[in-house]
Amino acid sequence: MQFTVAIDGPAAAGKGTISKRVAAEFGFAHLDTGLLYRAVGAKVLAGADPVEAAETLDPADLDNDSLRTHDVAQEASKVAVIPQVRAALVAFQHSFATRDGGAVLDGRDIGTVICPDAHVKLFVTASAECRAMRRHAELAGRGNDISYDQVLADVVARDKRDSERAEAPMVAADDAVLIDTSDMSIEQAVAAAVTAVRAGM
Repeated sequence: MQFTVAIDGPAAAGKGTISKRVAAEFGFAHLDTGLLYRAVGAKVLAGADPVEAAETLDPADLDNDSLRTHDVAQEASKVAVIPQVRAALVAFQHSFATRDGGAVLDGRDIGTVICPDAHVKLFVTASAECRAMRRHAELAGRGNDISYDQVLADVVARDKRDSERAEAPMVAADDAVLIDTSDMSIEQAVAAAVTAVRAGM
């Protein structure tokens, strides 16, 4: 059985956690497509050419704790605007989305570009301030010494870059179910997502 769930939204809105929980609920495979760009970003920070890094990406490259660092996140957003990088990673995502057994993909352009025919599309969002608070707490918990104001500035800058890029900008698909997690607990957000997926089955 093929069943594709596309979950999009900005950084720190909760889509990663929601995607994993939805995948677990229905027994689907899960792909955090942002990790593809983070893996390329990490290679670029190590001196690689962005396009070559994307074309030679291996699934094993995604299993790396260093991909969650602040610097890698910023670099990922920069390489994501390069058309050749995006093209190299699209095939990887298409293959994953159409696997047997169902798939949940989360990212910025899954429902609009990668899987426009996904059976269910969700757009998970939250206010910039709320997302900055979550990301700041997450980074501080890992020992990163960065101010809330800097995290908020980064969130706003990244939103602008992701939503205004010429190639596959971050926008909600016309038929996506909107989930604003600003005032939701993670349990409430997951429940809303599971309900939406069940309704699309």
